[in-house]
Amino acid sequence: MIRVLLADDHPVVREGLRGMLDAEADLDVVGEADSGPRAEALCAELLPDIVLMDLRMPGGGGVESIRRIRAAGLPCRVVVLTTYESDGDILRAVEAGASGYLLKDLGRGELADAIRAAARGETVLAPTVATRLVDRLRGVPELPRLSERETQVLRLVAEGCTNAEIGRKLFIGESTVKTHLLRIFGKLGVSDRTAAVTGAMRHGLL
Repeated sequence: MIRVLLADDHPVVREGLRGMLDAEADLDVVGEADSGPRAEALCAELLPDIVLMDLRMPGGGGVESIRRIRAAGLPCRVVVLTTYESDGDILRAVEAGASGYLLKDLGRGELADAIRAAARGETVLAPTVATRLVDRLRGVPELPRLSERETQVLRLVAEGCTNAEIGRKLFIGESTVKTHLLRIFGKLGVSDRTAAVTGAMRHGLL
């Protein structure tokens, strides 16, 4: 049996993961933690084989807990399971000693196989994460990523809409439109609407 500890601050996520893993004959969920420090304590107490660790939890992020678990010499291997896949998050987790980095959109079979692989000592990475790591090692810069709402706002900017018109079309306030634009400018490294549109097109975001 592969003993698994779940570390996520959302009860519904832990419940869903437990249900998925309980369906596998060789996987046994031995505990649940809702914070990084709680995960560290349960690792020392229960000595699981694998810890599925969310990155962002109250009381300290997953990266800090991974580092402390590894520093304590505990035998468990930590696999990150998160929705975040920025270069910085990935690198910090790997440097802290994570044995894998998975995203929460994978299916039950994929998750179970990844846990088994990690228990065998293999490094398990989501395909997009592996690509980003390779790109980072090759010196390929990280592309900016816009949220769905930011993309909607910028698409309307490209159509020539004013902030007021964008607000009416998206049913948001004009101040909210301005906030979205400032975030877009920051992500694209520009200072005006025209440069934001051309920059987004250059990166294939529009």
